[in-house]
Amino acid sequence: MHERDSTPNNNPADRGRRGFLGAAALAATSLMAVTGAAPAQAHSAPPGNGTGAPARRRNQVTAAITQTGHRRLGSLKVSSIGLGTQTMPGNLYGPVTSRKDMVNLIRTAVDQGVTFFDTAEAYGPFESERIVGDALRPVRDDVVIATKFGWDINPDTGAVTGLNSRPDHIRRVVDAMLKRLRTDHIDLLYQHRVDPTVPIEDVADTVKDLMAQGKVLHWGLSEPGLQTIRRAHAVQPLTAIQNEYSALWRGPEDKVLPLCEELGIGFVCWAPLGMGFTTGTMSPYFRFTEDDRRTVFPRNSQDNLAANMPLVQLLQDWAVRKGATPAQIDLAWLLAQKPWIVPIPSTTRLSHLLENIGAEEVRFSPAELQELNASVASITIHGDRLPPAALAMTGVEAPTR
Repeated sequence: MHERDSTPNNNPADRGRRGFLGAAALAATSLMAVTGAAPAQAHSAPPGNGTGAPARRRNQVTAAITQTGHRRLGSLKVSSIGLGTQTMPGNLYGPVTSRKDMVNLIRTAVDQGVTFFDTAEAYGPFESERIVGDALRPVRDDVVIATKFGWDINPDTGAVTGLNSRPDHIRRVVDAMLKRLRTDHIDLLYQHRVDPTVPIEDVADTVKDLMAQGKVLHWGLSEPGLQTIRRAHAVQPLTAIQNEYSALWRGPEDKVLPLCEELGIGFVCWAPLGMGFTTGTMSPYFRFTEDDRRTVFPRNSQDNLAANMPLVQLLQDWAVRKGATPAQIDLAWLLAQKPWIVPIPSTTRLSHLLENIGAEEVRFSPAELQELNASVASITIHGDRLPPAALAMTGVEAPTR
C-alpha cells in the first residue's frame, strides 16, 4: 500500500507535490544507505524463480509504497497504473541521468507492483525498447510489455520518413522488436498511428497472423478514427485503444470512451499528467530547455499556460482536500472514470514513480466525483494539444479495402 507523506501537524495543506517528493527522495536515500547501492540496483528476484537472475532484496522503506491494484484491458490483466518509457532515451524532455538508471528504475517499478510497461519503436528511435528489454528480461513472464509499430524508420540511422503499416513492413519490424525487447512475444502490440494508405483490415489480418504464430498476444490502436476502430475490431478483436487523456485533454470522453465501452475494449491513457502540466510544476514563468520538445506544443505557450492555470489551481485545491498531490488527483480522477481505464505516466525519477503509483489510494465518493467532474468540465483549456502536423495524424480513418 502507498504510504502518504506526513507533516508534524498532519496538516493537509502542507502535503503538496514538494512534500511528497521530499519523502520519496528520503525513501530513495534510505534505500541507498541500507544497501549501499542505488535504489533500483538493490533488488533481484528470489532464488528459485526460474529466471536465472540473482536474488533480489526489497527495502522496507520503498516496499511500503507499493501498487496492489489491477485492471483488465479486455482479457489482459495489468497493474492499475502502468509505466510509460517514452522519455527514457533522453531526447524528449531533455537528457536523463544514465541508461543504467533507466534500467534500474524499471526494475524498481516491478518491485513496487507495476506490471504494465509501454514503449514503441519510435521512442529513441529503438532505444526505449532496448532499455525495456534489458530491464525486464529477468522477470519477463511476470510483466506485460506493450509496444507500437507504424512508422518508416531507417534501421541504421533512425531517420523517420513517414508512416508505414504495410503487411510486409509490420512483419519485419515485429521481428526486430522481439530482438530489442529480448523476448519471444509481445503482450500488446499497437498500431502507433493509422496509415492513410493501408486498409485497417490488412493491418488486422497481419496482426492476426502474428498472433497465430505466438509473436503477439493482444493488439490495439493509438489515436485512430472511430470507424477504423469498428473495422479493426471486426477482423481481430482489439484489447485496447491508447489515446491522450487527462484532466487537461478530455477529448476521448465524447465518442471514443463510449465506443470502447460498447465494444468491450480497454482504454490506455498516454500523457495522463498533461506532459507535466497537471503536476503543478509548470506555470507562465516556466521555461523549457532548448532540448525539451514540449516547446512546440501550442498549449505550452506562455499565454496558454497562463490561461490554463485554473485547472492547476483546481487540482491543487483537491490535493489539499484529499491529502494527496495534484498529480495523484489527476491520475485518481482518470481511474475513477471507468474500471477499464489505465494511465501510463512516463517518468525518469524514482520519486515521481512512487508518487504516481500512490494515486491508486486516492478515492472519491460518488458525490465528490460528481463535483470534481463538473469542476473540470467548467474549465476551458486554451491551445491545441499537439503541433499541427502531429494533430493531423490523430482520428484518421483508414482507407477501405
